[in-house]
Amino acid sequence: MAKAYDHLIVGAGLYGAVFAREMTDRGRKVLVIDRRDHIAGNIYTEDVEGVQVHRYGAHIFHTNDKAVWAYVNRFAEFNRYTNSPVANYRGEIYNLPFNMNTFNKMWGVVTPDEAKRKIEEQRAAAGITEPKNLEEQAISLVGTDIYEKLVKGYTAKQWGRPCRELPAFIIRRLPVRFTYDNNYFNALYQGIPVDGYTRMVERMLEGVEVRLGVDYLADKPVLDTLAERVVYTGPIDAYFGYRLGALQYRSVRFETEVLDTDNYQGNAVVNYADSETPYTRVIEHKHFVFGTQPKTVISREYSAEWKPGDEPYYPVNDKANSALYARYAALAAGEKNVLFGGRLGEYKYYDMDAVIAAALRKTEAELQRSLNKGAY
Repeated sequence: MAKAYDHLIVGAGLYGAVFAREMTDRGRKVLVIDRRDHIAGNIYTEDVEGVQVHRYGAHIFHTNDKAVWAYVNRFAEFNRYTNSPVANYRGEIYNLPFNMNTFNKMWGVVTPDEAKRKIEEQRAAAGITEPKNLEEQAISLVGTDIYEKLVKGYTAKQWGRPCRELPAFIIRRLPVRFTYDNNYFNALYQGIPVDGYTRMVERMLEGVEVRLGVDYLADKPVLDTLAERVVYTGPIDAYFGYRLGALQYRSVRFETEVLDTDNYQGNAVVNYADSETPYTRVIEHKHFVFGTQPKTVISREYSAEWKPGDEPYYPVNDKANSALYARYAALAAGEKNVLFGGRLGEYKYYDMDAVIAAALRKTEAELQRSLNKGAY
């Protein structure tokens, strides 16, 4: 007997919403569920004092993929916001990403050659040839002074462990530029939806049945009877009842408050690089959309070790966790009618454009599978 839906999509975040939109447009019947009381997952935004607040941390859309940019512009109008964070080290302000403005403030150098020589001097003095950990990798990239002030304390807070205990690859994506350019991502397309990410995802889910406050794992046997196939975007280890052990994540706690001022810090993102300040950064949400409201809303972010019941944010992709994930991925491959996707389903840090691209690829593969089987 045919089931009520072709696909049950577990998670109303970006991956699930894209998959649902594409399948619905191809005439498939889908049901989207989420254990939270809202759609949009971690990119959820809500109106506070006329400001679109990023409840789960700042999300700046950026991509070099023209097709993905065209796709999101079907569902939202994007502004011209360019991510240019600054770092506060005990009252000293430095530009990020590390660039000639940073090097000039740190050392007084004015040319790229001067900056490169300074970094090379400090790398050589540290005796680093083949970086073995994050500390050595950072010094190789930007020298000892910048590491000590702008990397060491911030990174230790972010990951809850000293830089010497963290793998080098974590910081290899760190932008280092020998130009006076404060554009962090340097992506061809970049911006923020002018009416918020929640509205963008609402448009993606128009005409799609969505049920909120539904915990898939708590009622899995019943929910599985509803659809031919399941698209699961929750934590992969939770799906298997943590039978091989729990994967590690970093979590984030937010303190958000409304302030009776129109401008608190002059920038959307300020990182606090010293080890004494307990939070990693402060987000002033109105600056993402060039807001002129009489009040402002800020969020202080505190990094924390994940424990069951917390929201998992950043996978800890060290050797031990990567090996454990590989074992879970092998189990997932044996789940006949379940697709695993997204940041939690694949235990992988995803930028938003990569999430969309992955969901589109998975959709096409799923449609091809069904055609090959003559399922539709």
